[in-house]
Amino acid sequence: MRYRVLRPPYCYRWAVLILTLVTITTFGVAALRGSSAEGAPTATKPVNQGKSTPARATPVTAEVVRHTERPGRVVALTFDDGPDPVYTPQVLDLLSEHDAVATFCMLGSEARRHPELVQEVLARGMRLCDHTVSHDRDLRTRSEQRITAEIVGGWTDLQIAAGRDVPIPYFRAPAGNWSERTSAVAARHGMRSLAWSVDSRDWTLPGAERIVTTVKEGVAPGAVVLLHDGGGEREQTVAALAELLPWLLAQGYELGFP
Repeated sequence: MRYRVLRPPYCYRWAVLILTLVTITTFGVAALRGSSAEGAPTATKPVNQGKSTPARATPVTAEVVRHTERPGRVVALTFDDGPDPVYTPQVLDLLSEHDAVATFCMLGSEARRHPELVQEVLARGMRLCDHTVSHDRDLRTRSEQRITAEIVGGWTDLQIAAGRDVPIPYFRAPAGNWSERTSAVAARHGMRSLAWSVDSRDWTLPGAERIVTTVKEGVAPGAVVLLHDGGGEREQTVAALAELLPWLLAQGYELGFP
């Protein structure tokens, strides 16, 4: 069966045409009025002012960083897997006691649970590092969508926990399992991939003295030291830090950032 196409009356079609011309004319006048007196368009606000994704104002490379940002006798301490309500405050107190700074590689899931600790870390002059949302040790094997969700999700969790826009210059892959893809995703979102040059191996719970010895034997100017303030019991790390901080300062080291 053939269906007859119903066409609108001519008067209706003319009405639509006139309405279209009026709309185009109105928008054109509004655009001209929005120009400055000299004829140049007025400045507009940047798109994407919401903090759902990291800002990309400063491009970074996908190179993995294993040294301090300044040369000389400088050491950067980094703490992973927090924030933790028991150990993060103890670590902060020790750092403040010695006028030292450090970088905290936080999990988005923990930042959501303890936003007050994220804010305290920032208030003490420390830096933040995105350690993903859930610490998926096999992240490098996942799809790009999954990798992006973990990295950008962690960044977003830290921003929300901080309660304000804060710089997050680094990304650290869970368990140090980097790949070209994870580093590239982090770089596209303005974060350098942060590794370490000294692994304290505090995560094996070898005892405070063993942690101290491992760091002393491995430290050198420009070193980035891996420690943990979350992810388990960290009494040994806190005890080791209490010994390491005065020793580092006595050796003429300055505590800085990667």
